[in-house]
Amino acid sequence: MLFAALTWQVAGHGPLRTLDEQLGRTLAAAGAIPSGLAEFFADLGNTVVALPVLLAVMVWTGWRGRQRCRRWQQWQQWQREREGEQGGADAAEGPAPVRWWLPPLAAGLALAAVPALVVPLKLWLARPGPPQMAGGAHDGFYPSGHGATAAVAYGVAALLLTRGRMRGQMRLRIGNGNDNGNDSARGGTPAPAPAAAATVAVTASVALLNASVGMGLVRRGYHWPLDVLGSWCLAGVLLAAWCAVCDRWAGGGAGAGTVRQGAGDEAGPDRT
Repeated sequence: MLFAALTWQVAGHGPLRTLDEQLGRTLAAAGAIPSGLAEFFADLGNTVVALPVLLAVMVWTGWRGRQRCRRWQQWQQWQREREGEQGGADAAEGPAPVRWWLPPLAAGLALAAVPALVVPLKLWLARPGPPQMAGGAHDGFYPSGHGATAAVAYGVAALLLTRGRMRGQMRLRIGNGNDNGNDSARGGTPAPAPAAAATVAVTASVALLNASVGMGLVRRGYHWPLDVLGSWCLAGVLLAAWCAVCDRWAGGGAGAGTVRQGAGDEAGPDRT
């Protein structure tokens, strides 16, 4: 809804667009942020910077997801061997297979969707850029491609790094709680506080990073503030779509991808 309202104001030359251009000129002329630092932050929205970062996270989280999936499959196999035919029947009704490759793949597709969405909007609205961009080869500065690229690339990278860890901690806690109904007998389960703290830290870092990119774009006169805000709204839609796809099709059920700690109290697949 916010993106639609912003686009309407930009397309219809509404009062918000007038205020936006006044604010943009003021911020571009302000000297509070050195131009060199602003240029550095603006460059973080370049594909040549954001794409390698996302690719590195995709490879790392994909490898970790595959390792967790293999450990889970080994644990299931051990359970079937320990419980015999009854255990095998139970396993057949267990969680759906874990598609460890889906979150990294969906992350790459989310970034690829940025130009597919931004370029047509730029061409349709053809908003002129700030005075510093006068005489450029084109009009069409809304929404900001750099702002959307940074928000999606760094945002989905943060989701890849933190979302699996948080879900794994919750699955571990649920699995242990369902084994015997007495966590204290095994010394308790690890609290998810470390994962929650890491999630907060990564989320705050990514939010600060994207705010810096947006400020750099405006300070250097590459975009108006509404261009950046509109790109963040568009990125939010893509990140929400990534979460929905992973929740719906990544699979795994309540315990997949994480070997329950309770298995370590008995002779597991790697113990004799």
